Amino acid sequence: MSSQMLNDAREYEAKVGNSVLEEERPRFHLSSRSGWMNDPNGFSYYKGEYHLFYQYFPYDNRWGPMHWAHAKSKDLIHWEYLPAALAPDTTADADGCFSGSAFELNDGRQALMYTGVNVTDEYKKYIQTQCVAVIDDNGEYVKYEGNPVLTSKDLPEGYSRYDFRDPKVFRLDDGTWACVICACKGKTDGRIVYYTSENGIDWTFKSVLAENNGRYGTIWECPDFFELDGKHALICSPMNMTKTPDKYNPGNGTLCLIGTFDQENTKLIEENDQPIDGGVDFYAPTTLIAPDGRRIMVAWMQNWESIAYGAKNFAWFGQMTIPRELHIKDNHLIQNPVREIENYWGNETLYRDVPVCEKMTLDGISGRMLDMTVNVRADSEDAYGLFEIHVASDDNLYTSIRYKRKDHFVTVDRRYSGIRNAVISKRSMKVKDLGGDIKLRIILDRYSVEVFINDGEQALSTVIYTDLSADTISFMADGKAIVDIDKHDLVMNQ
Repeated sequence: MSSQMLNDAREYEAKVGNSVLEEERPRFHLSSRSGWMNDPNGFSYYKGEYHLFYQYFPYDNRWGPMHWAHAKSKDLIHWEYLPAALAPDTTADADGCFSGSAFELNDGRQALMYTGVNVTDEYKKYIQTQCVAVIDDNGEYVKYEGNPVLTSKDLPEGYSRYDFRDPKVFRLDDGTWACVICACKGKTDGRIVYYTSENGIDWTFKSVLAENNGRYGTIWECPDFFELDGKHALICSPMNMTKTPDKYNPGNGTLCLIGTFDQENTKLIEENDQPIDGGVDFYAPTTLIAPDGRRIMVAWMQNWESIAYGAKNFAWFGQMTIPRELHIKDNHLIQNPVREIENYWGNETLYRDVPVCEKMTLDGISGRMLDMTVNVRADSEDAYGLFEIHVASDDNLYTSIRYKRKDHFVTVDRRYSGIRNAVISKRSMKVKDLGGDIKLRIILDRYSVEVFINDGEQALSTVIYTDLSADTISFMADGKAIVDIDKHDLVMNQ
């Protein structure tokens, strides 16, 4: 039986969420049903459908006591809202149900493992423990009576009880489970701890999988650990990053460590590191394995530093990225939109060998819901130095995607998108020098821009809240660029 707190949340989200007009939401990205959304949780495939839970405060578009919202999809693109799954209604999670994951028990039931928080000590800080809930025959997620299943007593000596969160559970080859959780040695040194279990309830500490040692920010959040293309990858979201030349941006960011897994000592042997997405709005990515074997990732398309730039006139706040297919090539994470997006292509417009110099528009290239690939080549006689695309634009507003050929940086800049707050508005990533050639795949969905560079070698994501009437797309270069364009409108028929 669900609690009164959970029933109240469900009643409220249904009333408010159902009143939101379709055109006031992203069409192809999951947004909050009502109120606040942050980290994706419990991204999973269960009984023939994809499930995605998320951090949730249904009553306001600002952060509040965390619940878990719930949605499902048959194709990762078209999502159906389900009633909220968890509310902070027990002693172990009285101040919030923080992030976690979903997995399937041996009897076929889906279980959720999440971080429960409770302010119970003299410092008035969140004590963080790990809890489990299991689905029953009525589709309710029933919290385990023995919660919490992991506490700070299960951590090595010297680790903080205030920064022990975000369990990611995965199945091992022998049919048992493993779990990676973010922890913190002392006050600021992020670590990933590794546990195993035979039943999904009772967990045993095995090792510290990876250590920050001050390299990448301070505290780490939202870990995931998986094997892909013959390598192992650990992804997480470090807080308080410092800027490094050509690679990381300051603030809360994302990190992928790629290497080999020392199974005897359960440690990651690192071989490469990279940011996952260099855009303004990308945090807390998590993955699943699709039935066909693909590793698919989704993330919160938002940034803690830019929350002031929000959909303040909407009943919702927060949206997820387009799910992305992952590969590892040459020790580098590659990501591209899931192929299912192509099922929503319509109104194809193609251009070949178009010379771009001064600012120009092209017939059939406009809109706020589209999937467009632009291949750019340098003209040998008067090669460009700067190539730029303006999207979501009108006479006054636009978001810029530009490539500087000399220093090989791609920048997404929303400073002129209608922002009224002093928040982060521009991010850049250094890309390979291909002699002036670059491939940009751009997905627009009303209130967001996602850019995939050179077949997914890098990505930049940002939200925008420019009025939907601003739908012009223009191209320009300070010299000559030759472009090929493949544009497909995105059409949702359901």
